[in-house]
Amino acid sequence: MGKASTKAQNKYIAKAYDRVNLTMPKGKKDAVQAHATQHGESVNAFINRAIDEAMERDGTQEVTE
Repeated sequence: MGKASTKAQNKYIAKAYDRVNLTMPKGKKDAVQAHATQHGESVNAFINRAIDEAMERDGTQEVTE
């Protein structure tokens, strides 16, 4: 990926997505990564799915994607 392509992608991501800094206890990151891999998804996809499922279970309206 060239510099121009990377810059364009970063610009799109900044406009289209919010970022969240997640902190967890040492060792948990490896467990989360392993779980996501076992289910054929990225860590980001797994975390987003877990949030969506918890919000649905709790009766919270999901924010549009």
